[in-house]
Amino acid sequence: QVQLVESGGGLVQAGGSLRLSCAASERTFSNYAIGWFRQAPGKEREFVAAISMSGVTRNYVASVKGRFTISRDNAKNTAYLQMNSLKPEDTAVYYCAAGRTTATLARDDWGQGTQVTVSS
Repeated sequence: QVQLVESGGGLVQAGGSLRLSCAASERTFSNYAIGWFRQAPGKEREFVAAISMSGVTRNYVASVKGRFTISRDNAKNTAYLQMNSLKPEDTAVYYCAAGRTTATLARDDWGQGTQVTVSS
């Protein structure tokens, strides 16, 4: 499975913005759909957003629609999650995952992810 590394997290005030990056280790990145997930303390990991191989299809969880935008640059083997109007409830560790479709996103080792902390 493609190896992924997240970056771009940090501490931001409510209403602020961050852009997360998900870098892949191989040139077949364009053959995978990519998704973002997050896990808050004491909660299960939840789906946030996904983008198809071509970038045409994008899906979002209801709580981030209109605030987050998922995108990808296949030439750079990187996907992004632009997060605007951040809220304290967006605080979580964010992870990316890959799959043949947006419905089959998975990751053998979720790793450390990237921490996003939104202060009120």
